[in-house]
Amino acid sequence: MLLKINPDNPEGRKIDQAVDVLREGGVIIYPTDTVYGLGCDIFNSKAVDRICKLRGLDPVKARLSFICKDISQVADYAQQIDNTVFRLMKKHLPGAFTFVLNSNNKVPKMFKNRKRTIGVRIPDNNICQVLVEGLDRPILTASLKSDDEILEYFTDPIDIYEDLGKQVDLVIDGGIGKNQPSTVVDCTGAEPVVLRLGTGVLEL
Repeated sequence: MLLKINPDNPEGRKIDQAVDVLREGGVIIYPTDTVYGLGCDIFNSKAVDRICKLRGLDPVKARLSFICKDISQVADYAQQIDNTVFRLMKKHLPGAFTFVLNSNNKVPKMFKNRKRTIGVRIPDNNICQVLVEGLDRPILTASLKSDDEILEYFTDPIDIYEDLGKQVDLVIDGGIGKNQPSTVVDCTGAEPVVLRLGTGVLEL
């Protein structure tokens, strides 16, 4: 199913429809402030497994990330966030960043890689924010990569639906996406380290 949602003022009825898909264990494709992503409820192991298979990821080795509505929700799944990391996140979020943090016991088993870390995002995207708020728990995010030789990531939701619509339960059309992922910042050591340079510009 293809569902067009206004990116500036998401329609509540349509958001409820998308949230119902997530609650029922569905897999969706949705826009972020960077690239389009595959998503599901982080507590539905079958849906997480489906996304890993779609992306060819090993859940044990992969650094899976999820989207939260705010830093308070991030803190529910991370070990104690020190003041330096908190200030860094507050300065850059919502925004095009993935922050890698040490995870705690609330993180579902499928996300517990050998390093016991999680990637967390709070995108500056209205559709993302109301989806997470409606579900009332984080949503898995996995960048939607393209096989195109020029474009590394899918940007047009119509192309996404034509290529992948039958492999997922819902594709949200929130407008043309970007072709550059988030900047990944590892905050598990003494100093923040940029693991991948993307759309976000880190200011220390």
